[in-house]
Amino acid sequence: MREIDRATANKIERLIRSGIRSLESVESYVEELRRDAQVDEETLRRKTAVFKALSDPTRVKVLELLDRRGELCVCEITAALGLTQPTTSHHLGILEKARLVRGRKEGKWNFYSISDRDLWTKIKELVA
Repeated sequence: MREIDRATANKIERLIRSGIRSLESVESYVEELRRDAQVDEETLRRKTAVFKALSDPTRVKVLELLDRRGELCVCEITAALGLTQPTTSHHLGILEKARLVRGRKEGKWNFYSISDRDLWTKIKELVA
């Protein structure tokens, strides 16, 4: 782990002296902060995938459509959004990787639905 720069160390020392933080030393506090900032790689990957999936307007449109309609075939999503089938499949793949939608195959047909309605409701409330 790299050392903090002198300017940052000085600011933390001022925090301690001002009484805003009651700490013994800059070094122990920085170690504590770094422990709290650690996230295991799998958790980090999953959270990043969700935010990546939600960062594209087309994917949000797919989720809104599935929210209103329930389960839809890829061809229905393609028609509703005016996309090509490969583009639709690409967006659905990203949403599926983020665990926001789930797919099922029925013969040659691929159907998708929102995988966790409670999570989708919370996401909508967050940005309402």
